[in-house]
Amino acid sequence: MKTLFLQAPSFDGFDGGAGSRYQAKREIKSFWYPTWLAQPAALVPDSRVLDAPADEIGVEASLAIACEYELVIIHTSTPSFPTDAKFAELLKARAPSIMIGMVGAKVAVEPDAALLATRAIDFVAREEFDYTCKEVAEGKPLAEVDGISFCGADGRVVHNPPRAMIEDMDGLPFVAPVYKRDLKIENYFIGYLKHPYVSIYTGRGCRSRCTFCLWPQTVGGHRYRVRSPQSVIEEVKWIKENMPEVKEIMFDDDTFTDFRPRAEEIARGLGALGVTWSCNAKANVPYSTLKIMKDNGLRLLLVGYESGDDQILLNIKKGLRTDIARRFSEDCKKLGIVVHGTFILGLPGETQETIEKTIRFAKEINPHTIQVSLAAPYPGTTLYKQAVENGWLQTSRVINLVNEKGVQLAAISYPHLSKEEIYHGVEVFYKRFYFRPSKIWEIVREMLTSWEMMQRRLREGVEFFRFLRAHEA
Repeated sequence: MKTLFLQAPSFDGFDGGAGSRYQAKREIKSFWYPTWLAQPAALVPDSRVLDAPADEIGVEASLAIACEYELVIIHTSTPSFPTDAKFAELLKARAPSIMIGMVGAKVAVEPDAALLATRAIDFVAREEFDYTCKEVAEGKPLAEVDGISFCGADGRVVHNPPRAMIEDMDGLPFVAPVYKRDLKIENYFIGYLKHPYVSIYTGRGCRSRCTFCLWPQTVGGHRYRVRSPQSVIEEVKWIKENMPEVKEIMFDDDTFTDFRPRAEEIARGLGALGVTWSCNAKANVPYSTLKIMKDNGLRLLLVGYESGDDQILLNIKKGLRTDIARRFSEDCKKLGIVVHGTFILGLPGETQETIEKTIRFAKEINPHTIQVSLAAPYPGTTLYKQAVENGWLQTSRVINLVNEKGVQLAAISYPHLSKEEIYHGVEVFYKRFYFRPSKIWEIVREMLTSWEMMQRRLREGVEFFRFLRAHEA
């Protein structure tokens, strides 16, 4: 079947690519690659990936493109599902013969609710959906495809047997050729990465048990299933030869550094290629591994610190202590590794005192840049179950993670801490971290390195101040 893999139109600045974990309008406009659509697209000959938000393609133009296909597979999430479902209805009304499927964690954990929400959706995929999409595209009857749910002739939801997890990760084709074929890479930019960049996965799953993290608890699992170092190096080599404009490779595995000998082997291969790269890391990587990575082209680590309070880290099963995170941060500074730190406000155990503690902790370890998010109880996570059981969701099971403009909302509140207090803690956090003379001078020095960096940081600064004003309002 002629197949379109679609990130449907949404609010301006919608960041839908990072594994469904954080779909919202960020403080600074940014876009991750739709890797989770590009991977199955690489398995379906003559398919196309359309990332409407990144390409700024509206509803009408997207409908016109989608109508040219026989099968349209939409990646959806809890924040984007209402608009994604509406798009599916518009498409079905215009071209009733098109088969429409949805993939993503939202439909994986709530297949019944998704299918009963609208008759425009012909099927949803549960578990990993790469080979599921391939089989549907090949014309295999829905009743024979493992890992999907669909409505039968009587209107009842049918759940096929689950699809087995992918074990041979090297058997999946590279996604970079799909990026080059279908995407405008200049549209993908992240404040802390060089531009243009490319992000790929070297494995799936995460051994950590963080109660808030969506993908491992719904689709990816807690076993870290990896590609061989040779496979990773070959894809990076392909990118270097065929996408020479790319300035940085980002490995978006939940925790790339979980298997340290493998990470070191990949690093040495990247060093031989002479590429600049970054990755996600837990704040417990030893100095010896950090040095090997730095010596072989590592520029930046994206690190989830989450909180500066040890009890909260214990509550969320982070598997980390603040003293270990401090030592790790010091090691990164010694080696000249840039750190982008992420923090979350509103996790179980949060109080005004722990918010203050986390702000002080962030200023002390002083990552180059930070992102402050609000605790998001996605269905399918332990955090969601806790929120429902303890009454932390004031509107029962209904959750609004973003507003109509895509700005993240505080969904959780506690008897001692309202969601309004948690929400406004974000702008307080940002102001106290960034509006320090030392941090301002650090950013100014960075801006003076090049005219391109000057323009970029000025643009981001305007967006950041707009975000703060909107957040305060």
